[in-house]
Amino acid sequence: MKLIIQIPCLNETGTLAIAINALPREVPGFDTVEWLVIDDGSTDGTAGLARELGVHHVVRHPVNRGLAAAFMTGMDACLALGADVIVNTDADNQYEARDIPQLTAPILAGEADMVIGARPISETEHFSWIKKQLQHLGSWAVRVASKTDVADAPSGFRAISRETAMRLNVFNPYTYTLETIIQAGQSNLRVASVPVRTNEDLRPSRLVKSISSYVRRSLVTIFRVFVTYRPLFFFWVAALLAVPGVLIGARFIYHYLSGQGGGYIQSLILASLLLTLAALAGMCGLLADLIATNRKLQERIRVDVLKARLGSTQAPGTHR
Repeated sequence: MKLIIQIPCLNETGTLAIAINALPREVPGFDTVEWLVIDDGSTDGTAGLARELGVHHVVRHPVNRGLAAAFMTGMDACLALGADVIVNTDADNQYEARDIPQLTAPILAGEADMVIGARPISETEHFSWIKKQLQHLGSWAVRVASKTDVADAPSGFRAISRETAMRLNVFNPYTYTLETIIQAGQSNLRVASVPVRTNEDLRPSRLVKSISSYVRRSLVTIFRVFVTYRPLFFFWVAALLAVPGVLIGARFIYHYLSGQGGGYIQSLILASLLLTLAALAGMCGLLADLIATNRKLQERIRVDVLKARLGSTQAPGTHR
């Protein structure tokens, strides 16, 4: 059994040594524990430092491609290296590495396919009140979209089985955290949460540059998630618009047939507007349904290709 701990990095020479030195060399249930650093186009020598620190594998992007791309590069590299379970953590030592056995235990026990480390957000001092509320809101939206019970959806501290890693395919360039949970939930994979500890804040967040930017990007991400995975949402919107449109239109027709249609032109205009919007929402629902179907087909193709290329060894906790 092989565990690979991956760390996406961008100019992390200031904190990488602290994070690497905290990583375990042995984890219960695994014969081998290896470390992998994904250098996402760093310009400060992060890749060289990782090698000096004894990291087993270093993968480097020639230019910065973003956190989501670095995460997926790491997933593919870990699969190629024969990982049975992959743990993702941050280079700023945000997460307590001693909690890695807690993350991997549900997968080893066959109880989960993906495990998310739930941070004590309410007790984290360096999180502002607004950020705490946004974290809770984002987690709620992901729970609704994914039909899972994830307590801390934005957490990047997570363990992933080999089979699940083959299924993940992130398109959002901003972050992988929300989308991967929703993919797993919509694919009927078992997603669990375990409480984890966090360490002292060593540097400002690279992902949350400002509250307004974080809110805007998070809302866009959640909306794209609903478009892709919950097309029924648009059909409900269409129904909510169509019902009053039909009723108001029927009212106009009744008065028109009674010879009083001239006084109800506003009803005709409003009914036309509502029915037009309902038709547009219905079309969005159809397009979203096609997108969701296409994503599922892409997932199946990706899994088949990876199994053919890397082998179809089934990792613990997975199911066919």
